[in-house]
Amino acid sequence: MKASLNFISMLVIFLLGTSPLYAQKKLWDIPIIKRLTSSAPDTSRKPTLLVLPTLSYSQETGLEYGLSGMYNFYVDKKDTSIYTSSVLALASLTTESQINLKLESDVWTKNNDYHFITVLRYKKYPFNYYGLGGLTRESDKTVLTQNLVQLNFEAEKKILKNFYGGLNAIFENFDFSDYSDEGIFDPNLVYGSEGGKYLALGVSQSYDSRNSNTETTSGLYGRLKYAYAPDLWRGTNFHGGIFSADLRSFFDLKKNFVLGLQGYFESVMASDVPFYMTRQLGNDSMMRGYYQGRYRANNYIASQAELRYRVHPRFGLATFLGVGSVYDKKIDFSQLKISGGGGIRYFFDLRHGSSIRLDYAIGQKRAGEKRQGGFYLALGQAF
Repeated sequence: MKASLNFISMLVIFLLGTSPLYAQKKLWDIPIIKRLTSSAPDTSRKPTLLVLPTLSYSQETGLEYGLSGMYNFYVDKKDTSIYTSSVLALASLTTESQINLKLESDVWTKNNDYHFITVLRYKKYPFNYYGLGGLTRESDKTVLTQNLVQLNFEAEKKILKNFYGGLNAIFENFDFSDYSDEGIFDPNLVYGSEGGKYLALGVSQSYDSRNSNTETTSGLYGRLKYAYAPDLWRGTNFHGGIFSADLRSFFDLKKNFVLGLQGYFESVMASDVPFYMTRQLGNDSMMRGYYQGRYRANNYIASQAELRYRVHPRFGLATFLGVGSVYDKKIDFSQLKISGGGGIRYFFDLRHGSSIRLDYAIGQKRAGEKRQGGFYLALGQAF
């Protein structure tokens, strides 16, 4: 989502609130505004739906427009220990004939006995390629158009208290086109430049003692996941292993302060790794402040700390600091990147702990370049 979404939504609400239809009512008595501003959570445990417009402009995409929405619910409303389930949808088009469609679901069953994750995605969208490694330069940027089809399914079952075991499957198909003559991207030299596909099947194990999966204030979370893609299509289509580890810890410091810590590691293991499978540093959740894909290699390691302060039931503040790197065989500590920043949170659903997050982060400043950084607008906490 883009930074303009929230402002447009609030403008629509304001116009509704000041229209003649509501002239006889006080602004705060309008049901939708009362629901979005009340300090008391909804005790009915009913599902909630938030829909936001998408409107932005960039040189590569032209005008982008569309809708995004989140639907929160409990599979069993009587189970007060159950985690929030959610469905997230995004659809946008651009005046340059680009498209971004995404449907995600995260479902927890009664007693949190089963956990299901699904992702369906189609994306025809430009992105910047800078080369491989942790020392890429802004001047080497090449703009590519990526056509991506992604199907992902994960299922976990509770084996013991807080312990889960599961299976996962992912299919991805990449195709690249419309690359410019400027920059470092040479299709004759970049392995996998014509794109490719793979189907990977794997297993996962996790430990989860969080008090909430949306607005965590205490508990531990850890997940290990491995998947293997056999050589089904030959050529430069990917075949090999993919491993990830995600470790999180949360501490309630009282007086509405919460400290969150996270460590993350990803590795792709193969004799030949197409560039589209390399791990990428930076996104709106980890190593904020870096363009995703500015630095990429076979391995990615990062950690972050975030201090959160709940100013009001509806509003919160946060400050964060992260460090990370990408590498192929051995980590080079001289190439570690630092990320830091802060932001605000608006909690649109107190019962489910769901929020809209606006962050600003800065990263490294390389010689002869502007300091890396940017704004991020997203649904939910970073981790």
